[in-house]
Amino acid sequence: VQLQASGGGLVQPGGSLRLSCAASGFTLEDNAIGWARQAPGKEREGILCISNTGRITYYTGSVKGRFTVSRDNAKNTVHLQMGSLEPGDTAVYYCARRPHCHSKANLWGQGTQVTVSS
Repeated sequence: VQLQASGGGLVQPGGSLRLSCAASGFTLEDNAIGWARQAPGKEREGILCISNTGRITYYTGSVKGRFTVSRDNAKNTVHLQMGSLEPGDTAVYYCARRPHCHSKANLWGQGTQVTVSS
């Protein structure tokens, strides 16, 4: 049972990037999936979450309008689409399984590094 995050990399300010979170050992569509990030020297910060019904909850206003999340249940995967990226978005990004978007995570994936720099 695990989550695998991928898709990180180096992107210029203003650019876009799509991260993926693939589940194995369980059915992802039965769960809420959240995304969090941790910037150097800072605590991990919750970003947003998509419920099992597709409802999106944003945990921070700094990404609203720039980031969104979607499910691909056929591939047991959730995607985090990030746009208008800023240097302040530089962080390690994690996905996590939650029973609901307002409950604690019970499974974390390993992180994927996103660096926004010119």
